[in-house]
Amino acid sequence: MSYQAAVFDMDGLLLDSERVSYDTFAAACHDLGIEFKEQVYLKIIGTNAQQIKRIIVDGYGPELPYDELRALWLDKYHAITMHQALPVKEGVVELLEWLKSQAIPMAVATSSNRQVAQVKLTNAKLIDYFDSLSTGCQVTHSKPHPEIFLTAASTLSVAPEHCLAFEDSDNGVRAAVSAGMHVYQIPDLIEPSEQLKSLGHRICGSLSEALNELR
Repeated sequence: MSYQAAVFDMDGLLLDSERVSYDTFAAACHDLGIEFKEQVYLKIIGTNAQQIKRIIVDGYGPELPYDELRALWLDKYHAITMHQALPVKEGVVELLEWLKSQAIPMAVATSSNRQVAQVKLTNAKLIDYFDSLSTGCQVTHSKPHPEIFLTAASTLSVAPEHCLAFEDSDNGVRAAVSAGMHVYQIPDLIEPSEQLKSLGHRICGSLSEALNELR
């Protein structure tokens, strides 16, 4: 195997958590009497807190009570994600075990903040697979900027061009491709557009399918 490291997104890729985020955002909108604009919401997937705020305020308008909406949304989301193990996506453990058997170091590159990421990965019993954890609060630029993937590669002391990257979101794929990594996309809530497909990365239905190719 020519790759020297592997970098994973977390939400929607390792953990089946994007649907929880989607549902709790919609519920928070309902509770506040705010229209749930699905197309605006879908644009935030894979981005960090600053980018989320910009996208939502741009999509809803400056009159949106963003701080109130965000607080209620996070209360609902964390009530679930911080107190129970989220389902692990198909093929995750098998792929992580195989990479471990190949002595391939692994990192997580997630837009979530560090504490939340650590709790979610610990509850799901995945955290011990990873040699490093790069999070949204550590970087200046959100995905689709490549900074978080470059940071993750640096923590493993491996050049990005020798890294595999696994992502579910369009923003994450653009970030990993821009970083120069070999990218596998396993779509979650959004199917990749024709424009995204033109980037030339691999698209698989599950991490099990990606593992079969890598083997």
